[in-house]
Amino acid sequence: QVQLVESGGGLVQPGGSLRLSCAASGSIFRLYDMNWYRQAPGNQREWVASIASSGGTNYAGSVKGRFTISRDNAKKMVYLQMNNLKPEDTAVYYCNGLGGWGQGTQVTVSS
Repeated sequence: QVQLVESGGGLVQPGGSLRLSCAASGSIFRLYDMNWYRQAPGNQREWVASIASSGGTNYAGSVKGRFTISRDNAKKMVYLQMNNLKPEDTAVYYCNGLGGWGQGTQVTVSS
């Protein structure tokens, strides 16, 4: 069974940066598209970014130009570099792929 474990969340001031990491299990990680989602209090979970097995990327309009998704297939890791963070980016961020979800990591953007 696939396991996804996120890390790297925390409290950051507006304009700051964070890098989220997702560690995956499974020998066929390199064949799967991977995604980041987020869920703010009172809101539905929303898609943030995707990276294909080929390395192609897509972003939600609200984060395009500020967030960068990347992967390291050798380490079975997915990353989300978040720059110029805004209070509206505050949410629990989830890694998704290989048919599973991580437990989430909290990101809070506040002064």
